[in-house]
Amino acid sequence: MAKSVRLKDIAERAGVSTVTVSKALSGQKGMSDAVREKIHALANEMGYVPSVSRKAEAGAKSYTIGVLISEQYMSEYNTFYNRMHQQVSQIAMEKGCFTMLEVISEQNETEGNIPKLILDRKVEGIMVIGSLNADYLRSIKQQSGIPMVYLDFCNHTGDEDAVVSDSYNGAYCMTNYLFDQGHRKIAFVGTPLASGSITDRYFGYCKSLMEHGLSVKKDWIIEDRDLSTGVMDGNRFFKLPDEMPTAFVCNNDLTASVLIKKLGEKGYRVPADISVVGFDNYLFPGLCDIKITTYGVDTYEMGRNAVMNLIRKISGERYRQGIMILEGHMIEGESVRAL
Repeated sequence: MAKSVRLKDIAERAGVSTVTVSKALSGQKGMSDAVREKIHALANEMGYVPSVSRKAEAGAKSYTIGVLISEQYMSEYNTFYNRMHQQVSQIAMEKGCFTMLEVISEQNETEGNIPKLILDRKVEGIMVIGSLNADYLRSIKQQSGIPMVYLDFCNHTGDEDAVVSDSYNGAYCMTNYLFDQGHRKIAFVGTPLASGSITDRYFGYCKSLMEHGLSVKKDWIIEDRDLSTGVMDGNRFFKLPDEMPTAFVCNNDLTASVLIKKLGEKGYRVPADISVVGFDNYLFPGLCDIKITTYGVDTYEMGRNAVMNLIRKISGERYRQGIMILEGHMIEGESVRAL
């Protein structure tokens, strides 16, 4: 019989104290995101399972949570939602629950096919990570009656429960930062209406421009993806304007990395010639040679709140209903130069 993994075992592998491991796995603060993620990864790798006896003593009930993610978010470099899924799974495990992932294909979403894990009655609650078609989600809710919580998006229907980052104020903050650095010619990179978060970030950018007495220039709104599918394409989009700005506000760090590459191909250096800021504070390793100045999103805290709300919703307890917006913070990198 395999020996059970103890907190002490994880602590020795991670090179930290047992107290730090305990705090990381129970969602407490007091460490960096890097240390927390390292501990979670080791716990998964080593097969750590929370004490069932403690769960039983606390009277906690175990639930199976279904996780739905669109296939467009599972590409090779779009690992932001992969990380969110891993964090949600780890947090659910710490609460004595289990998760089952189903990737929703474009065809099933278009045809309105109900996810198999719902049809087979394998789950008691649904976590949707990343946007899915509003009509498709409405159909799932009406046909299944299963409690649902959305993570990192919302449709503003008035009857949904969601946890999102503060996209509007985050982009507003990043644009203001560029103004503080002396920039006046600032463009936005992202396709408005391609997703709720991109739209919110676009309006945050617009607010900052308006407060600085500037109007939005149509040719300084640079599309980065297909409006209908949401698929980013560096060849089809990212068309640079004839009159170049001195800075770009990008809707996420992946978009910022593609833009920086495009600028380099045109002979522009970042940040010597052009400044660039991103959003999310997450980028697949190796995609960019410089550290991007960005707006950090606390994905762990978002996932923790979403899991706790869903568990309470399933069990019939009181929970934080409606849309929960979590603030982030600016992280200075190497992609901005003061004028």
